[in-house]
Parts: sequence; C-alpha cells; structure tokens
Amino acid sequence: MEKKLELIIKSLYENLATDIVAIDMKLISPMFDTFVICSADNQRLLHALADHVEEDLEKNNYFLKTKEGSKESQWLLLDFGDIIVHIFTPEERELYHLEKLWGDQHRIDLSELLDNEL
Repeated sequence: MEKKLELIIKSLYENLATDIVAIDMKLISPMFDTFVICSADNQRLLHALADHVEEDLEKNNYFLKTKEGSKESQWLLLDFGDIIVHIFTPEERELYHLEKLWGDQHRIDLSELLDNEL
C-alpha cells in the first residue's frame, strides 16, 4: 500500500475521523488515484483533522497542493496530487454522498493499514 495513503488514513483515524473510506479512482481519473472520504462530528474537528493530516504529511515530505473550504465550511477538500481527501460533517456528507456517486469504483481495504481497527 502506498505510504502517502497510509499516512493519511492513520492521521485521520488517530485524530477521531469516522467512517473513513478510500476509493480507487485510477480507472476514471487522469488527475488523481484515490479519494479518501471521512466524517468529523463537528466543524471544529473537521478543521483540526485537516490540519493534522497536512502536518503529518509534511513531516514525511508530502505537501498539500491546494485546500478548498473556509472556516465556515462543512466540507474541506485537501489535494495531495494523487490523493484527494474529503472531510465532511455528517450532514454535509449525507447531502453530497460521494460514495454513492462513485459507488461503481473499487473501495480500498483499509483494515490492513490499521491492523483491523476500522
């Protein structure tokens, strides 16, 4: 499994993200390989998760290309080039339901990355 994806998943999990999903997008996107989608119970946690992921990846020489969303956002997008991370509040995630939109794409088994803790 790719090191960058492992770092992202572990950072999200360790910092209380819920319902973490990774979708393999290689067959349909020339711009990125993976979508990571997760939930944060509230807006404060949503922004803290984004900060933790960015910091953890920078420590390993992976850098954020762009970040979309504002302080008031219920959805943040972190673009790490080949991996796009979507962090939602539960209500916003239900509204956009990206998993359903991309439901025909392969989901990546994350249990190996977290020793079956997910």
